[in-house]
Amino acid sequence: MADTGCCCLQCVSQQTVGVVEDLGQFKALKDPGFHFIMWPCSSIVSRLSLRIQQLDVVCETKTKDNVFVKVSVAVQYRVIQESAYDAYYRLTDPRGQIQSHVFDVVRSEVPRQELDQAFASKDDIAAAVMAQLRNVMKDYGYEIIQSLVTGLDPDAKVKASMNEINASRRLKEAASHKAEADKVKQVKSAEAEAEARYLSGLGVARQRKAIVQGLQSSVSEFSEDVKGASPKDVMDIVLLSQYFDTLTAVGANNIIIEYDPQTVANLQGQVGKSFMRDA
Repeated sequence: MADTGCCCLQCVSQQTVGVVEDLGQFKALKDPGFHFIMWPCSSIVSRLSLRIQQLDVVCETKTKDNVFVKVSVAVQYRVIQESAYDAYYRLTDPRGQIQSHVFDVVRSEVPRQELDQAFASKDDIAAAVMAQLRNVMKDYGYEIIQSLVTGLDPDAKVKASMNEINASRRLKEAASHKAEADKVKQVKSAEAEAEARYLSGLGVARQRKAIVQGLQSSVSEFSEDVKGASPKDVMDIVLLSQYFDTLTAVGANNIIIEYDPQTVANLQGQVGKSFMRDA
């Protein structure tokens, strides 16, 4: 930083500390403000900023599963005002020193983790960097404020492969859910069809039972009202009536069936035998 002032009169800016040497030997540290210097014997040889500074470091290393990644680390630091002597005289290149320690920590932490684990443990890597830097740099007059892992970038081909793996996993899950939904749909459809058939059969059984009971009641009432009529005579009349109703129904559909007295007699005999078995 260029000197602010003229010869014996020097000014140190806010958030800055001036290092004064007398004939090449350290003499004093000057706080912000206006100062009188015995020039040319004494001079302000440097002004150290007390503001927080940031150093961005990009380190390339590989993970446990042999994937090369670039790890971006941001280190925020500042000069400790009381230790400005150490910051100026003990360390020539503070940024290079910080970068070397970041490389050392990252290349010792990341190779012990697989790629997915490294993504999940970025905070642990940042904490390890900060712990080492804070202990080391304090002896040189620097305070480490914060350490952040701002990026972890594998090769572009690795990124594409990871995206394909995730896409395939999503498609597999979607297909599994769709198959499960189709299965439930088919099971419910089969259950509904079975229930419908059961109810249909139950209805048919009740219908036949009601018909038989109706015929029995009709035969009984007709035999009581008409003297001399036997149940067989009544059944013949009922069957003949049912036969003509059947002819009327099937005739509406243009179906030709055999019709003669012998056919009626055969039908009568078959129906009668059926009722006798049911009885």
